[in-house]
Amino acid sequence: MNTRAGFVALIGEPNAGKSTLLNRMVGAKVSIVTHKVQTTRARIRGIAMAGDAQIVFVDTPGLFRPRRRLDRAMVKAAWGGAADADIVVLLIEAHRGLTEGVRAILERIASDLPKERPVALAINKIDRVKAEALLGLAEEMNAAFPFAKTFMISAERGHGVEDLKSWLGGELPAGPWFYPEDQIADLPMRMIAAEITREKLTLSLHEELPYQMTVETERWEEREDGSARIDQVVYVARDGHKGIVLGRKGETIKAVGQAARAEIAAFLGRPVHLFLQVSVRPNWLEERERYTEMGLEFRDGD
Repeated sequence: MNTRAGFVALIGEPNAGKSTLLNRMVGAKVSIVTHKVQTTRARIRGIAMAGDAQIVFVDTPGLFRPRRRLDRAMVKAAWGGAADADIVVLLIEAHRGLTEGVRAILERIASDLPKERPVALAINKIDRVKAEALLGLAEEMNAAFPFAKTFMISAERGHGVEDLKSWLGGELPAGPWFYPEDQIADLPMRMIAAEITREKLTLSLHEELPYQMTVETERWEEREDGSARIDQVVYVARDGHKGIVLGRKGETIKAVGQAARAEIAAFLGRPVHLFLQVSVRPNWLEERERYTEMGLEFRDGD
């Protein structure tokens, strides 16, 4: 069989729709999606098939101007994903167009990535603007950078996604597949479970709190009846945050646990017993172990 395989990096500003597009391409939810920016922290690898080609997607953290150590680690992971990929897809929002943030990304692509690296443009959320505005934006973007191909898509609705996937499959180098045909992600299940819980927390909590919080799977026990017991810790930076996460009479954490358990069980296809504990760690944002658990690089002095 003439198979192809390779890595595709999805890059763009926060909230451009990278996680939604990844999930759509893979056909399952492997990356968490919320309306809040900077949700993706690790370089999530989702695996999709396009005919005889296996596409390994790297869903990178959104590119933005970093302020904290975690921000810097996330941006470094994003550019690392782009540098390692066979093809880069820049995702922009149709209604926002060529923003200052997108201009900065284009400058960095031009200066940091090899000239022969194909970069495709995917204009997302096309249902939010009129056709003539879309054509104008496509012309403006291609005048700013020599894209290999331009696609108009709606990651949420699926419009144009198959065309993009087929093109990517045809552009990847010939070679054997990296993963079994039915595998959809290369993240450890412990991390996927922690990410699912973090998504439910992010959707439930106040604007700033999600960025001061992380979730780790501390223990995973396979039971004889086929179910799994999962113990997770929610790390927060302050005592006040713990009260917010717990909620009145523990209602918030209980609702989060129920929603996360249902989604993890659906993902695994078997029953799950999920136990959540909230722990205050004032300096978790400065702890090497937390970054290792997120799949990010912790650098001294950063």
